[in-house]
Amino acid sequence: MTPEWVHIQHPENAKFREVYGFAGSQGMVNLEGIRFLPKKPSKTLAVFMHPATTLQLLPMPRALAEAGVHVLCCGSRFAKNDAPLIMEKVVLDLGAYIRHAKEKWGYEKILLSGWSGGGSLAMLYQSQAEKPTITATPAGDPVELKGLVKADAMIFQAAHLSRAIYLAESIDPSVLDENDPERRDRELDIYDPKCPHQPPYSPEFIGLFRKKQLERVRRRTAWVKELLGRLKGDEMERGFVTHRTMADLRYVDPAVDPNDRRPGWCYMGKPATANNGPIGLGRFSTLRAWLSQWSIDDTHADGPRCARSISVPLLAIENSADDAVPQPHARTIHDAAASKDKTFAVIKGATHYYQGQPELLKQAVDLCVGWMDKQKLLD
Repeated sequence: MTPEWVHIQHPENAKFREVYGFAGSQGMVNLEGIRFLPKKPSKTLAVFMHPATTLQLLPMPRALAEAGVHVLCCGSRFAKNDAPLIMEKVVLDLGAYIRHAKEKWGYEKILLSGWSGGGSLAMLYQSQAEKPTITATPAGDPVELKGLVKADAMIFQAAHLSRAIYLAESIDPSVLDENDPERRDRELDIYDPKCPHQPPYSPEFIGLFRKKQLERVRRRTAWVKELLGRLKGDEMERGFVTHRTMADLRYVDPAVDPNDRRPGWCYMGKPATANNGPIGLGRFSTLRAWLSQWSIDDTHADGPRCARSISVPLLAIENSADDAVPQPHARTIHDAAASKDKTFAVIKGATHYYQGQPELLKQAVDLCVGWMDKQKLLD
């Protein structure tokens, strides 16, 4: 297996650049990826892309390549910097990779693999490739998504419904003042030992907590839209901080959407620490990025809604000990998909990253390769 550095360039005309440096200068977007090339030729390429990070260091793409699958790990223009991220522009980046794979490398079939945050991206891409409807970002900036090359099949693995849904289920509703996160409602502060509500949580508290989470997200969105409407002239964008966004009830109560996950833990470590830390969901954002990726009422990257527009074969995989993706999400995508040929599977005991689980990683690879063989993607 030989890793190959990939450089893709595609043109873009925009009012301003969201990212630093050469990634979007001079009217061209420059993208970097890694292609894993097994010795055996293949007509099929498995394409992985996450909106905000790179995936070549993760176990699944490499393990698939070691099993003989040609794999491309795509970095978007926003790789490792999701503060200004526009989902519609990530779709354009993904489209550039797929078009290159077909036209320059000669692959005949594309398997679009949506892992973690790449799941809703994959759904958004394929839905627009099959039935293009989007002509503008949620902030109203024009975007052209027609002419995307359709994938031939999809895998949705250890992936959540959308960044916006994930945030709405994780944001801390105890925050009373966005400019002073120390002002909190103790009744809703699940990390405060003096909070009167303790696990296992009552259905009434769960309902109240979820309601207050949505209210906070929507207040933030209303503020974003109001400020965006006030910006004039050369001031077209602004960055901001949203504190305390890692307070999903599932982190502390294993009875909420139960699976085999480790209680009192999340994929970022100790939940209370992550909630206050600098790397939580949506912690840093621009106004346009908030509407595109974090606003539950505005984002186009809504996994279930997009899934209703896809028709290609789909394999949806749940990791039963996933400490990042909530238990219902993979099944929800499977059930929403319009695909006539769709399969749902569970890897019992698998965590999000298969850390220290080589036998479960092999099980996941065998599942994917077996399904690909059934779909005649390994010819």
